[in-house]
Amino acid sequence: MPSYRIIGGEKLTGEVSVSGSKNAVLGILAASMMLDGPCMLENVPDIADVRAMLEICETLGAVITPLGDGIFKIDPTTINTHEATHDKVKNIRASYYLLGALLSRYKKATMHMPGGCNFGTRPIDLHLKGFAKLGAKGTGLSDIRSGIIRIVADKLVGAHIFLDVVSVGATINIMLAATKAEGLTTIENAAKEPHIVDVANFLNAMGANIKGAGTDTIRIKGVPVLPGGFSYSIIPDQIEAGTYMIAAAVTRGDVTVRNLIPKHMEPLTAKLIEMGFDVDESDDAIRVSVTDCGIITAVNFKTMPYPGFPTDLQPQATVLLCMAEGVSRMHENVWDNRFQYVTELQTMGANISIIDKVALVSGPTQLNGSLVVAMDLRAGAAMVLAGLAADGETIITEAQRIERGYEKIVEKLTALGAKMERMDDQHTVSQRPDAGSF
Repeated sequence: MPSYRIIGGEKLTGEVSVSGSKNAVLGILAASMMLDGPCMLENVPDIADVRAMLEICETLGAVITPLGDGIFKIDPTTINTHEATHDKVKNIRASYYLLGALLSRYKKATMHMPGGCNFGTRPIDLHLKGFAKLGAKGTGLSDIRSGIIRIVADKLVGAHIFLDVVSVGATINIMLAATKAEGLTTIENAAKEPHIVDVANFLNAMGANIKGAGTDTIRIKGVPVLPGGFSYSIIPDQIEAGTYMIAAAVTRGDVTVRNLIPKHMEPLTAKLIEMGFDVDESDDAIRVSVTDCGIITAVNFKTMPYPGFPTDLQPQATVLLCMAEGVSRMHENVWDNRFQYVTELQTMGANISIIDKVALVSGPTQLNGSLVVAMDLRAGAAMVLAGLAADGETIITEAQRIERGYEKIVEKLTALGAKMERMDDQHTVSQRPDAGSF
């Protein structure tokens, strides 16, 4: 398994470009399996989760042709099964979007229970309730216990669906299933995240009739055919952009993050300004810098569904709070158990206490390099940021978890001046003969 080695203390400077959105492209790849013709996808990030999803789509019978520079031709017309039972389905959470896509295409779907990061209970009951409203019969208890989901419908008919809890996954999955259903489907209390809008825009470009994505009410008028035949470019990754913005802040550097949508970054931008950082926006870029070495102000964060502060930036922002003067609070309101990584930060010297769903962060703290673990994708990104800010050397094991969602993260950070390398084993530095050099 790969690991990362970082020598901290370098101010990051320069420009970095954001790749396509992980969360959007996974939903769009699933949606492409519903099409009645081929399509072209652009700005597809080269990350582990996308590679896994492409492989899953190929096992369904789709023909995937890479054309270089993040461009893929997707031909789903050769799909010959409604069963997504490849082992990789169990590795990524977003594989569950194939339930909605295959149900829409075949009126039945079978797949393994999805995997993904382990930071709390992540049921799919809202998805199944939504499918049931459209006329599908859900899986039995014995199937769930064996790790299999089976759904079947005589036909799918539009319905009024109210989500008891705002759920990104359920919103997208129900939207997929409803796209070819007969009549009108209304999803109320829908999630509003940018990647939901991107999935809807993709489907509309391919012939669907979806209105209201990005609001709390989405209306889908079912269509019998999705002809495809067009190219579509994936939106920039909001979380990758935020991670590099925070990297500039924790190193007190000067970084311009390009190929982003500033509107998507407003919850983070506002907090960086509140903490005392300089933030300059342009049409598709944000520059984060520090004009002096003054005090970084302690602030409170609260994760919320979009347009609130994203839970996927919570671990990274907690690292930044370690640099602030006084006591900051990080409220996690989305997942039950997303502070597992805090023990790793404490190993590096962070002063953090957890009370229920709140992390109390006392600072400023000079973090010290250490041997730490990437507990999950975003926690791993937080360890990278901590390593950049730390005094001395940090080794991050289980780095493959980071590569699930960040394209060329080592190359991008070293181009900004980070002293960082990827190692293909988990040996500590003391075991490496070249430990002292880059």
